[in-house]
Amino acid sequence: MNTLKFVPEGWNNEITIIDKKNIEQYMQKGQILQGLVKECDTKYNLHIKLENGLNGIMPREEIEAINIEEDGLPKENLCTGKVHKFVQFKVKEIEENNNIILTRKEVQKEALNWIKNELKEGEIVTGIVKNIKSYGAFIEIGGGIVGLAHIEDLSVARIKSPYERLKIGQKVDVMIKSINRDSGKIILSRKETLGTWEENAKNFTEGTKAKGIVRETEKNKNGIFIELAPNLVGMAEYQEGLQYGQDIQVFIKRIDNIKKKVKLIII
Repeated sequence: MNTLKFVPEGWNNEITIIDKKNIEQYMQKGQILQGLVKECDTKYNLHIKLENGLNGIMPREEIEAINIEEDGLPKENLCTGKVHKFVQFKVKEIEENNNIILTRKEVQKEALNWIKNELKEGEIVTGIVKNIKSYGAFIEIGGGIVGLAHIEDLSVARIKSPYERLKIGQKVDVMIKSINRDSGKIILSRKETLGTWEENAKNFTEGTKAKGIVRETEKNKNGIFIELAPNLVGMAEYQEGLQYGQDIQVFIKRIDNIKKKVKLIII
């Protein structure tokens, strides 16, 4: 897996230790830091815990570079929704009254530039699941930038809900499937990171028993699909009474490495 410049907010769940000795150095270098939001005040400014008795203020206009209204400000719920969560930022300035002004907007601008100029389709990146819908999962890949992994790209085995594969806050590796460099829209895929058919098939042996999950309940001429692993599905003869998602025992009758098929018998 390639090591890239950006990682998702909260990836390490660690607060950058900032004190009076290093804060000016961080500001001059434009270094990306991370802290925990402890409060959103009545003006929708964020207050960040910096450790060692220091606190940072992130003005509302410095919170977002992407999800902003016509007035250039992020929605109120975007501000309140970040309380008790990790955010990435840069130190923008230190005021005469020693207020430390932070900006997340500049981090997002840099991340967008990374996407438009450096990130490549087919590249594997780290991510954190931020939201799950019936059609897929929204995964942050760094700097507050979120991509969508459609349900059909979460595994080779067909599933009815992304919740069968992911949960919010889960750390995952994903492949960049496509990038719209004008809009910044990113489509992700996870199934490429779960191993090839050959890699998964090596974990099973003909003539042995294994655990499987029913992935089809309707009768068809070929049989019924049984998931042995997220990226490995076998076929068994149809049986009445099986339910989608049911855990079952199967006998591995044959593994065809040429046709990439696994023949199963339901026990």
